[in-house]
Amino acid sequence: MQRDGTRTRNERSGAGTESSPAAGVHRSLRLTGLAGLACHLALVLWLVLRPLPVAWVYDANLTPLASLRSSTVWQVVGELLLLAPLGVLLPLAGGRIRAPWLPSFLRTTGVSALLATGLEFLSSWTPGHVLNVDHILFAVIGVVAAHLALVPGLRHLLREQRPREPRVSVPAVPSVTAVVRVATAAPTARPRAYAEPTPPAH
Repeated sequence: MQRDGTRTRNERSGAGTESSPAAGVHRSLRLTGLAGLACHLALVLWLVLRPLPVAWVYDANLTPLASLRSSTVWQVVGELLLLAPLGVLLPLAGGRIRAPWLPSFLRTTGVSALLATGLEFLSSWTPGHVLNVDHILFAVIGVVAAHLALVPGLRHLLREQRPREPRVSVPAVPSVTAVVRVATAAPTARPRAYAEPTPPAH
């Protein structure tokens, strides 16, 4: 391991440290997000895939917003809130409090769209459920709204409250040029001149 005078190469690159901006992964937040994500998906699977004892159902809807005429306000709110916690849980599971907002927003939206589509296709095989593209659309809108409303502010609070580790200053190693200058500028020690003993006077 080589030093350039003040820090090592690993310290400059931030590799291998959890608190460095390059890594930026908070382990406790990541574990909390993964646990919450698992619990929420288990609840969603139970709500979506359970059979419904209904006498009749609507036909499959592949036209966006076509089912609004036959839906009540509470049904629309329920579809918006079904996957809305993913807007916070997905970034929390990543554990990055210094991630840029646009890549985080795009990742969260893409993953939630894939999950909503998969859940909708799975539920269409369950008795009492039919394929409805509006369910996917409302679920993604709920995730986007929750992400934009909560995640940027929460990340800002975590960045402000997280204590920063103090930097350990390493004394700089003097360069060869400085040592040569000091050596040439210092006065050279001269041997003491001893006076020859004078002969005694007669």
